[in-house]
Amino acid sequence: MYSILRNARVFTGHEPVRFDVLVKDGVIISVGNDISVPSGAEVFDFSGFSDPVIFPGFSDVHVHLREPGFCYKETIASGTESAAAGGYTTVCAMPNLRPVPDGADTLAQQLEAIEKDALVEVIPYGSITVGEQGGQLSDMEAMADKVIGFSDDGKGVQSDEMMEQAMLRAKALDRPIVAHCEDERLLHGGYIHDGVYAAGHGHKGISSESEWAQLERDLELVRRTGVRYHMCHLSTKESLELIRRAKAEGLDVTCETGPHYLTLCDEDLQEDGRFRMNPPLRAAADRDALVQGMLDGTIDMIATDHAPHSAEEKSGGLAGSLFGVVGLETAFPVMYTNFVKTGIMSLEQLIGLMSVRPAQRFGAGCALPIGEGRPADLTVFDLGCEYTIDPEQFRSAGRATPFAGEKVFGRCIMTMVKGKKVWQSK
Repeated sequence: MYSILRNARVFTGHEPVRFDVLVKDGVIISVGNDISVPSGAEVFDFSGFSDPVIFPGFSDVHVHLREPGFCYKETIASGTESAAAGGYTTVCAMPNLRPVPDGADTLAQQLEAIEKDALVEVIPYGSITVGEQGGQLSDMEAMADKVIGFSDDGKGVQSDEMMEQAMLRAKALDRPIVAHCEDERLLHGGYIHDGVYAAGHGHKGISSESEWAQLERDLELVRRTGVRYHMCHLSTKESLELIRRAKAEGLDVTCETGPHYLTLCDEDLQEDGRFRMNPPLRAAADRDALVQGMLDGTIDMIATDHAPHSAEEKSGGLAGSLFGVVGLETAFPVMYTNFVKTGIMSLEQLIGLMSVRPAQRFGAGCALPIGEGRPADLTVFDLGCEYTIDPEQFRSAGRATPFAGEKVFGRCIMTMVKGKKVWQSK
């Protein structure tokens, strides 16, 4: 089965060039001009859009799809439709589910749901500890060949000994430890950043130290064990500096941050549950440091931490809502609008953060630019389209986003996984 994508610019690694892309059986077989259209080919013509660009599909190494166990928040079907609508062709699913994938049997339930309903490639994580409770290591050996890595995301592993043993086993299995860094002894009931907004509005704050202190511990354990280590949702300037030093030292470490930590700070908070996430929006100085860390390569990739909840669970304001916001459908337009349109970074740098580096580090997606012989995992965005983010239009079951009402550029027109169209805007 042939398909051809026409009348768009193609991102082949640098500045997009106007080419056509011919696909057969899930593989790109030609990129160029004047490609003859085989008889019966499906034609996708983007001539009606203002600035259509074909990109390699994005990869998100940190999403919550909520199934099994919490299907009222999100399902594999709705979560992967949201991913496709945001330009993602590969996502890595976190294990805070019911049951937690902590062994072969519990992982099998998640894999069955993925096989049945996923529109994009979904690669799960196995948990570090049984039930993500921190008391006993999961059956890593039974899961190793089916998971991207091991994480207790949503919780930090509190025991030094437990984390060291987890790292040793992950190292032996050649899988990364993907860490949510949070020392629970330093939380003190907080739910937003311990900064100017908390002080001025009577809220309980979460200290920056609760993040960076556990990262500091983890990096010492990485020195002892040699494990591949990845830090989730970095949010503080202190954590950034620890990662920078660890890389300079030669440790095998990487990190991610989210669009909200790069564009917002605690001064932007509103009394609304859509601004409550964990880690919280930090101070302006943290945000500015993270932007610099993104530009200098200390931050390796953008991940959304897409974490949908029901409307009721997000209706309690900052103090009474659950942690978590959605982000799959807003990540690219927010990043493109704030950093590429403004000249702060190049389009090539952004695609590196959203596609190339996640694939290089995790094997999630394709690290290669669009070209002949490569998988037809593609997404098409109209970079000239300006619109207002409206959560009611999301394909995700979750609606909570701090970017509601923001004007952005870049609307996803179509997403293709292995040559199959999985999303097309109406």
